[in-house]
Amino acid sequence: MASQTPIIRAQLLQSAQALCDAFASKADIKTLLSHFSSTHQISAVEHGLSVLAPFLGRRFIGRSGKSSVAAYFELLQQHLTYDDMSFGEWVVDEVARKVSVRGSAKFTWIEGKGKGQSWEEDFVYVLDFDQAAKVTDYQVWADSGAAYLARVGELSQLIESERKVSGGARREPKDDDQSDTQTLV
Repeated sequence: MASQTPIIRAQLLQSAQALCDAFASKADIKTLLSHFSSTHQISAVEHGLSVLAPFLGRRFIGRSGKSSVAAYFELLQQHLTYDDMSFGEWVVDEVARKVSVRGSAKFTWIEGKGKGQSWEEDFVYVLDFDQAAKVTDYQVWADSGAAYLARVGELSQLIESERKVSGGARREPKDDDQSDTQTLV
């Protein structure tokens, strides 16, 4: 069993990277679904309050229907577009058959009051896999506040107000060097 661990880890990582690459390249829904299990129930959930955006806070289950994984991807395509999507900091748990990854992209709301409002965002995926290294559960943690403000047409105004307050400089978060962390033994 231990000799299979590197193989399983490599398979999970390769499968996760393939799905993320397909999503980043704006592959069609059929292609995205090809990365999901055909032997297990599949699901997708983007965590957040469901009142903030139509694709948030609901569990999408199965391959077809109004509440399916395909419907989740359709909602994303209906409301958002994105550019410069990239993924890094992969964490593979071969025992649990999970891969977590941090992504980043520039998102733009493309319909309604918020049409054209954009923001840069970091997000996290947690992907669960079946024995064939196909996705069973797709979870996303993202900036639901930015999505909501863009949807209602208020994000650009808020960003512009922040720029005026900060003198036009964009405040970047600083990496935590852990210098203020104390190790207790």
